[in-house]
Amino acid sequence: MGLQTAAETAINQCLDLKDGESVIVVTDEKTQVIGKALYQAATDVTSEATIIEYESRNQHGTEPPAPVAAAMQNADAFLAPTSKSLSHTRAREHACEAGGRGATLPGITEEVFKSGLDADYESIQETSNQVYEKVAGANKIRITTEAGTDITIYPGDREWHTDTGIIHSPGEFSNLPAGEVFVSPESADGTYVVDGTMMPHGRLEGQQLQFEVEDGQITSISDEAIQEQVESAAEEVGQDAYNFAELGIGTNTAVTDLVGSVLLDEKAAGTVHLAIGDDAAIGGDTEAPLHLDGIITDPTVYVDGTKMDLPVPDN
Repeated sequence: MGLQTAAETAINQCLDLKDGESVIVVTDEKTQVIGKALYQAATDVTSEATIIEYESRNQHGTEPPAPVAAAMQNADAFLAPTSKSLSHTRAREHACEAGGRGATLPGITEEVFKSGLDADYESIQETSNQVYEKVAGANKIRITTEAGTDITIYPGDREWHTDTGIIHSPGEFSNLPAGEVFVSPESADGTYVVDGTMMPHGRLEGQQLQFEVEDGQITSISDEAIQEQVESAAEEVGQDAYNFAELGIGTNTAVTDLVGSVLLDEKAAGTVHLAIGDDAAIGGDTEAPLHLDGIITDPTVYVDGTKMDLPVPDN
């Protein structure tokens, strides 16, 4: 799949853009090639397409400039291929609250864009809905791995969400590439060991990152680089930077190998990911200037004590 074909999939199948609708493509200097491809595909559908570029930020979850946020809030649809994520920002949240539908593509590369959009998103939607039916309403989710993960997560009254890549209705939001079911839990306790992908390291080779969680707060981080990121955020928001923010279950069966991109790898069927920091954009109540996902491979997942069959990659 070429770059322009992938862009057409995003515009037509995922976003279902219509003639006369306004759409804004938000990009930065590191992802402008993908932004321009999406803009070109959008102009083939509607004359109300706009592209806006701003200087890349240093951290995922950092707000874009105010004019960018305003433009997103006033469009029928938006796509945000940026080097740092806008998913967990008030700009993205407010755009959806205003009725805009759209997707963020954080950290997107040309390789990930072309491979990740080469998928049947209607099938991903079906798989995601099946996983959702298994976990919605659960009192607790326990995750274990041979690497040492043993954590119990309590969703409480928080809403589970599906990220399917099908973004056809006002207010809907997704990542692209897509494919996960996720929740911002009320609390969690235990240990989790990331052995898949986590920034700033990318794909972990012969390395594992261990995190201790108590009463929904990260109490210990084994990795110095990640600890420094969280400490930097804590200077701004205090203990909220240590919030246990998310449990996600990958549902994209087209992702057969982890490539070192959190955006793609967290969607891989047969994996789960856990996150630190902001959860206000996904149903929680904690605002923080970071959201750090860590992908865990080969997990065993128990839903209220019953082992759950996870989706498996297409091989």
